[in-house]
Amino acid sequence: MKNEAQIRILLLQQYLCTLTDEEHAASVSDILQFWESHGIQAGRKSVYSDIQILIDQGVDVVCVKSTQNRYFVGSRLFELPELKLLVDAVESSHFITRKKSASLIRKLASLTSQEQARQLNRPVYMEGTAKQDNEAIYYAVDMIHTAIQEKRRIVFQYIEYTAEKEKVLKHNGYRYEFSPYALIWSRDYYYAVGWSEKHGKLAQFRVDRMTAVKLLVQEAIPAQDFDPAAYVHQVFGMFGADIQRITLLCENSTMRSVVDRFGEEVQTEIVDGAHFQATVDVAPSPPFFAWVFTFDGKIRIMEPEEIAAKMREMARWLQ
Repeated sequence: MKNEAQIRILLLQQYLCTLTDEEHAASVSDILQFWESHGIQAGRKSVYSDIQILIDQGVDVVCVKSTQNRYFVGSRLFELPELKLLVDAVESSHFITRKKSASLIRKLASLTSQEQARQLNRPVYMEGTAKQDNEAIYYAVDMIHTAIQEKRRIVFQYIEYTAEKEKVLKHNGYRYEFSPYALIWSRDYYYAVGWSEKHGKLAQFRVDRMTAVKLLVQEAIPAQDFDPAAYVHQVFGMFGADIQRITLLCENSTMRSVVDRFGEEVQTEIVDGAHFQATVDVAPSPPFFAWVFTFDGKIRIMEPEEIAAKMREMARWLQ
């Protein structure tokens, strides 16, 4: 009898969590019928007492009082608008495979009622590259997180592409020994940032191109004043060029774009009524030049001269 009472309460919690919400409350008769469908015979008093037990244990069971009281689960771990945001993020992420997206969305849907879960079936249309097809990346991310937390090294191989778009191992399968300091999410890709034994300096690798990742017992080489936020800010587009201080001459109309790119703390000063000057520390990499090009002359590189000359040469080539 005791076991039946325990099963009855568990079934009641399952029923209320999966089949009720603000718009779909359950009556005592509904609950009794649900119990009966699972081979449990009980009376109305059992419904009242079991609901009170759930409430005492922290389940937010709301009673809609009327001639026939009705019950539903009120607050949940995630509210429906929050779940919609999470589902949209999963659906639109290029990093997450279609198979894994479907699995994660099913799990998110289990956190609300069946009726509300139907509202989570809403495709998000993405621009840009297609979703990944490599599910091993999730385990690589988890292993890198473990290495960061335990301050240990990892070893891996790196993938590149031939002219025929065939995947091959870089440097004939060279195994990179690496002390990871941070995982950084940029432009819908994960990057592992840390000390590379091969390069003898701080470096970054795209996680979806890392394969055969293994955790080593050796301690990681300690990070020297490594600031992940500053690194993201400086290494523009996550390309491994050296950081340089660059002066930009900008038309006033571009201020919003400059702030969006470099943050409100970006160093600026007024030049004249139509222009301002911005001084930024970035890697003069292809994404940086591409960003400058999008402004069609409204943003120009002034210093250093060798970077400005490189920009002018690229502009002549494009013309």
